[in-house]
Amino acid sequence: MSEVKRTIRIITNQHILKDVPAVQDYPMRQWSIEIVMLNDQGAVIPAAILDKVTYTLHPTFPNPIRAVKQSPFKVEEKGWGEFDIPISVHLVGLPGKLGERKFNHDLNFLLETYTVDHVISIPLKNAQLNKLLLESGPVPSEGDAKRRGDGETSKLKKLKSGPVATKGAVDLEKLANGLTKLSEDALISIVQMVTDNRTSEMNVKNDVDNGEFTMDLYTLPDLLLKSLWEYVKSQLGEN
Repeated sequence: MSEVKRTIRIITNQHILKDVPAVQDYPMRQWSIEIVMLNDQGAVIPAAILDKVTYTLHPTFPNPIRAVKQSPFKVEEKGWGEFDIPISVHLVGLPGKLGERKFNHDLNFLLETYTVDHVISIPLKNAQLNKLLLESGPVPSEGDAKRRGDGETSKLKKLKSGPVATKGAVDLEKLANGLTKLSEDALISIVQMVTDNRTSEMNVKNDVDNGEFTMDLYTLPDLLLKSLWEYVKSQLGEN
């Protein structure tokens, strides 16, 4: 599978608002989060490969789901409590789940400024995105990608479905059968979806040396199975 890796950096800034009364003995603070990325030299640059970032704040905030479409994708608020913030970033030119990467960000007040880095894998499937990726580091040429596609990824159809069963309203036998009918590009998208949502409970193996990707569908979570099934149906033109 032809892909590159890039580092997304989440920057958090916070400080105490001295002129605002405390809440339950906790000082009120101003805090902000923004998204940048690192180039291949480790320098901070704008996250031009992203077209949207969605923050899911604590439900006590007004309009807790904040979608930001302008770099540096900054969200800013006032509050006194620490909490985890689900953050979803979306890559330019890649539809739906294929272009989405999710992080769980710890908003805490130990330091006034802190950063958290996440390395993400990006499939080389969109010309606009590939051009933007060049601003942060090398990208394999189209010829290299085709050669790898003709060789290493040709074995991606080696799939393992486990016991025949229905799980999460998805017929695993139909899903496994549908996967074998997909084009190589569509299979690469499937691999990306599974890899991005991988957990320790999932029986998934990626043999890069031999270009083989195997997964036991029965061990995949229900929501991921549903997403895979919807994608397979869309690729095969089924309702």
